[in-house]
Amino acid sequence: MAMEALHSVYDPSAVEQRLYQSWKSKGYFKPVADAGQPVFSVILPPPNVTGRLHMGHALTATIQDTLVRWRKMSGLASLWIPGTDHAGISTQVMVERALAKEGKTRQEVGREAFLERVWEWKEEHGGIIDRQHEALGAALDWERYRFTMDDVSSRAVREAFCRLHEEGLIYRAYRLINWDWASQTALSDLEVDHEERQGSLWHIAYPVEDSDDKLIVATTRPETMLGDTGVAVHPEDPRYKHLIGKHVVLPLTGRRVPIVGDDILVDMEFGTGAVKVTPAHDFNDFETGKRHDLELICVLDRSGKMADNVPEPFRGLPVNEARRAVVAALEAEGSLIKIEPHKLSVGISQRTRVPVEPMPSDQWFVRVEPLAKPALEAVRSGETKIFPDHRTADYYRWMENIHDWCISRQLWWGHRIPAWHCRDCGEITVDREDPTACKSCQSTAIEQDPDVLDTWFSSGLWPLTTLGWPEPSADLDRFYPNALMETGHDILFFWVARMMMFGIKFGGGKAPFKQVYLHSMVLGEDGRKMSKTKGNVVDPVDLVNEYGADSLRFYLATMAGQDQGIVFSRARVLGYRNFCNKLWNAARFVFMNLEGYEPQRYHDEVVATGDVAQLSPSDRWILSRACEVAIEVGQHFEGYRLDLAAHCIYQFVWGEYCDWYLELAKGSLRDDTPADRKYMTQGTLATVLDIILRVLHPLVPFITEEIWSRLPKLDASESLMLSDYPRVVAHTEDAKPQTMAGPFAHVGRLQADPSVAEACGDISRLVEVVNAARSLKVKFKLSPGKRVPILARTDDAAGRGMVERLGDDICRLAKLSSIELLASSDSVPKESATEVVRGIEVVLPLAGVVDLVAERKRLGKEIAKLEKDASGLDRKLGNEKFLAKAPAEVVAKDRARRAEIADTLDKLKATLESIS
Repeated sequence: MAMEALHSVYDPSAVEQRLYQSWKSKGYFKPVADAGQPVFSVILPPPNVTGRLHMGHALTATIQDTLVRWRKMSGLASLWIPGTDHAGISTQVMVERALAKEGKTRQEVGREAFLERVWEWKEEHGGIIDRQHEALGAALDWERYRFTMDDVSSRAVREAFCRLHEEGLIYRAYRLINWDWASQTALSDLEVDHEERQGSLWHIAYPVEDSDDKLIVATTRPETMLGDTGVAVHPEDPRYKHLIGKHVVLPLTGRRVPIVGDDILVDMEFGTGAVKVTPAHDFNDFETGKRHDLELICVLDRSGKMADNVPEPFRGLPVNEARRAVVAALEAEGSLIKIEPHKLSVGISQRTRVPVEPMPSDQWFVRVEPLAKPALEAVRSGETKIFPDHRTADYYRWMENIHDWCISRQLWWGHRIPAWHCRDCGEITVDREDPTACKSCQSTAIEQDPDVLDTWFSSGLWPLTTLGWPEPSADLDRFYPNALMETGHDILFFWVARMMMFGIKFGGGKAPFKQVYLHSMVLGEDGRKMSKTKGNVVDPVDLVNEYGADSLRFYLATMAGQDQGIVFSRARVLGYRNFCNKLWNAARFVFMNLEGYEPQRYHDEVVATGDVAQLSPSDRWILSRACEVAIEVGQHFEGYRLDLAAHCIYQFVWGEYCDWYLELAKGSLRDDTPADRKYMTQGTLATVLDIILRVLHPLVPFITEEIWSRLPKLDASESLMLSDYPRVVAHTEDAKPQTMAGPFAHVGRLQADPSVAEACGDISRLVEVVNAARSLKVKFKLSPGKRVPILARTDDAAGRGMVERLGDDICRLAKLSSIELLASSDSVPKESATEVVRGIEVVLPLAGVVDLVAERKRLGKEIAKLEKDASGLDRKLGNEKFLAKAPAEVVAKDRARRAEIADTLDKLKATLESIS
């Protein structure tokens, strides 16, 4: 069979784009149309439409693509749907910055013109991350592409809003929300990060009206005391219960403020036992205010400055300036008692990184408790399984303590809330179509709510909208619920929980995923979260350009099992490029030795008959191991342990196939080898390479496709990604594989052949004997290529049989002149060195091989030097002053070095004794 040769060097840039466009144009990323075939469906977490690929995206794409390709090769109709998110706040901020460079604001250009600019921005900058996903090899079905503001998504969002509103699960209320004054919008609790900062605790005296008494309160926000409308004490506190119902006079304002008894807000053992209540600017105070019907006085405006209702000296001041001014005024009038340093948690906007302000506002909310209960039950019942398992507890904890979700945002870019306010009667009309009149009074004086929905509202519908909901569709019937949701653990609450709630609500009561797999965050090489300000950002596109997509993918797969943060290592990406080169060179060796090989003959004589007796021990061993590795890797894929799968196949390819089998095979490929034996080895070379390429393909699709497309084989599949993954299709009673799918039937049957166990034992012993012979050469500074005689002394029947059968291979691999088999009772030369492996003494006679006088002298000098080093370390480690002052890592390093010296000395002394 004619073969197309492989280039001498693998060049990813010459392969990857060509192969990807071929896969894409031929429709290989689509699921098969057979409606009766089992399915595997996944949705890509939609990145920001104008975003760029970062390492988190690359990790997600690698994991999902690996699983999708493996499931496709395992016979499932696999669907992976791409799409992007409109990213309300971040996209609007970018367009506003572009306007600012023109000296304009969005308010000046107007809503309609501004939205036109955003759509233009989206068209200009969108699509970059899609092309970057292509560069990674993502097998996404691009014809099913979704955007969270396309027509399908828009209909879905409106339908969901209206249904929830009709059921009373969406409502409008005047409540405290998180206000981001930089982006001028409300935020949900999940869009607020909490940072620990060093602050102060100011103690302020509030005089009790018509009394000489004073209540001392402590606050971290003295500027908000201007909005206090109550002071709370515990109703059972003997110090204060007689004051409940009276009033204090608020410093700086002279306003009367009631003293209330509250056993929820106040712990009488904490602080002074008196707590100032500012309902407009603290969430706990807001609830306290509702319990006691306290007034709501907002002393901050929407721009983060003091409002016009505060005393004149403080009006218009930014928060930090107002804080200093209020403290100075309190001190001047004698109301400031003391200041203490205090660490506090500050709420920070995830998008703009400014402190958020609790502010009262009319907003739209989702009543989440009725939605959260079935979402909790879906996980508890096992309908949805979360990996890793300990993340399930995080899910429970958040869902059991969930608060109503503020879904309105004071932005222009996003899904506008489908609610119209009547200027005549004040009623609100919510409708699936734009109304022309108020549903209550029929007035035409109506206008749409100016707010848009939280981006996570449309993202929460992603498993449904990607399949065409709310319209009925064949895709929805076939692929919902999704088999898997794979994403970062940091958005378990932001996104996964909301998809669970909406999926069950609108997906016929079915949870949107059967399994949820949460990966960790990729950190910089310094172990910190990547950020431009820290200078530790790694661009995956640069890595693809430098090392190839396969190298980056394989690296990310090996790290996918870590749960506490993945510390990036460029050196390891380089290492996996070396692995790809190793695979390429191994394939070149195979191709160069397949002259005259015909897959059909090998099939007829070996595969079809199952006659493995024709195969050499090394052929039987490597075929058996390939079978075991294929099954093991598949099991790791099944359990989402891509790290274990990658390590398993890496060790097999490098440590067994390349390092041992290819070297063993050279003995059967010589010109003087009988033709039949050579032919069987050619078949084994091709078969095992085929298995390796299939097993590796989900992880490294480009290089495997490039090699496989040129490999002689009977498989008529147009592409490796459409071929069969080597898998067990039947079992014997002892649970060992009986046969395997595709052209590997004989490989599975090998496991049941008694000669295979013997062959595997032989190769295992051969490896240890060869390594022992090589080690003895190294010990005496002999050149690896110097041919020396070796004695193998053993009474073990399996060991003696191996040496008899494979002695020539041992000599060739270890570069020996001969290997002589001895019984345990046989004597060996006095001047010799020995290593014992698997009950076999591997003996190197030294006479005539090593200059014993010079060797004894060399060993003596080396021993003396090490003993001197050991003595120095002993004195150092015995010095109490050194141990007390030296860093722990220095002491640990010295102790490790001392142990290493002791081990080396033992070996050197044993060697010296053997030649003395």
